[in-house]
Amino acid sequence: MSTTQIDRLREMLEPLAAQHGVGLEDLSVTQAGKRRVLQLVVDTLEGDAGVSLDQCADLSRSVSERLDADDPLGADAYVLEVTSPGADRPFTELRHYLRARGRLARLRLQQGEELTVRILAVDDTGIDAEVPGEKGRKAKPRRVEFEEIDSARGEVEFNRKADRDDDTEGSGSAGRSGEEA
Repeated sequence: MSTTQIDRLREMLEPLAAQHGVGLEDLSVTQAGKRRVLQLVVDTLEGDAGVSLDQCADLSRSVSERLDADDPLGADAYVLEVTSPGADRPFTELRHYLRARGRLARLRLQQGEELTVRILAVDDTGIDAEVPGEKGRKAKPRRVEFEEIDSARGEVEFNRKADRDDDTEGSGSAGRSGEEA
């Protein structure tokens, strides 16, 4: 699909996404056999909650109706996917860094250095982070300015202390309710 078609789709669908309280993060059209896949990646514009399944479903119905009415993809069959960004999403906006406070992120700096950091605080010019210690060493604080960052993305963290504490409490409750049933 040509860039102009992607641009036209984006121009058509961004306002529709905004009506549903989400922003259009990415839009792609790929070939899958005889069909095309139109994938919209959407996320909330503000706050830490992220996009809900209901928002994705509502937007999917609206987008489908709009595409059927305007037919920007032509007569060929397509599959529509409306999804939220994954945990390892690239950080391209200030709000992505704000949402990642307290979480691990992988930074590639302009000079080529790669860091895994825990984002502690975010302001208009950069982040205050903590570089986790290795082999029992203490974590070290580090300030990274946005102008130093070439790319950044979230890191999936399976053993995060806060998550373990929450999971322990939650699994105990679930286990008891399951035993009673």
